[in-house]
Amino acid sequence: MNSSESWNEETVNICFYFLNSTCISKNRSLSSSWALYIVMSGAVVLTISGNLLVIISVSHFKQLHTPTNFLILSLAIADFLVGLMVMPYSMVRSVTSCWYFGNLFCKLHSCFDMMLCTSSIFHLFFISVDRYYAICHPLHYYKKMSIPVIQSLLFVTWSGPCLYSFGLILSDIHTEGIYQYVATLSCIGLCTLVLNKLWGTISSIICFFIPGILMIGIYIHIFSIARKQARAISNQPNSLCGKSTTCNKKHMNMENKAARTLSLVMGAFILCWLPFFTITVIDPFINFSTSEDLYNTALWLGYFNSTLNPILYALFYPWFKKSFGCIVSGGIFHQGSSSMHVMASV
Repeated sequence: MNSSESWNEETVNICFYFLNSTCISKNRSLSSSWALYIVMSGAVVLTISGNLLVIISVSHFKQLHTPTNFLILSLAIADFLVGLMVMPYSMVRSVTSCWYFGNLFCKLHSCFDMMLCTSSIFHLFFISVDRYYAICHPLHYYKKMSIPVIQSLLFVTWSGPCLYSFGLILSDIHTEGIYQYVATLSCIGLCTLVLNKLWGTISSIICFFIPGILMIGIYIHIFSIARKQARAISNQPNSLCGKSTTCNKKHMNMENKAARTLSLVMGAFILCWLPFFTITVIDPFINFSTSEDLYNTALWLGYFNSTLNPILYALFYPWFKKSFGCIVSGGIFHQGSSSMHVMASV
């Protein structure tokens, strides 16, 4: 009886019962496992559905075919693919500590994970560049951010992360110098992307710190210019602005709304991705001693940025809310709905 209980306890804690050299699975209670599955599944569903609404909106309504919205459309596609191709498999791995989908797909999953998340971050950076020209140089906006320019930016946001991610992971140069550590993890049922000191640092700098720092600088400058513009308008003569107190209050509200919006955008981006890339840099220097749960928490915070993006970069705009309502109500199936003036309320 005791030997049977011991055998059952041991088999519960391994990834594959029928293979030798199988990895040890995570020993979680049933309630905690279900709680994690519910939370992560909710994030997957929100990521897929939210970004799919953005994709349909921009694709269907002709009035939304603008340079800014093409960037938002491409961002939504990247985030949609994160929710569809990356997050479901990472969910199983994070809860069980096991990989049940084969070695080949492990490599491909790691490539798509890095590529799509990096592409999403690059999209956020180029959207900040687009907003910079729209607010700080409005007279030159359509010249600086023309359709050919947008196409070039989109080519960079997809091809750059693709070449970097697939080249890095498929070549295995990210494991140089840490073969001994990788060998200790060589068991059946493991799928962990391990970066050595050099490539952990380079990847974090390229994929997060450079675009992140530039985004912060751009948004600070945008907010500074927006404040100056609001104050300049509020200082116009009463004949141009109506009652002075009403005008000042209106523009102060605009200024405060801009501050809240930009703060939320940057705050969400930094909160979601800074923990993960900090761990990516530090972990190789502390002999990969970061706990698995801490790593997974940081990783899923990063994924959650793809859940938030359709809210932060789409639902802030009134015309997207109107287009969402049309989609949910089935209005897009009516004849001529693509020509609907969804921006009429702006």
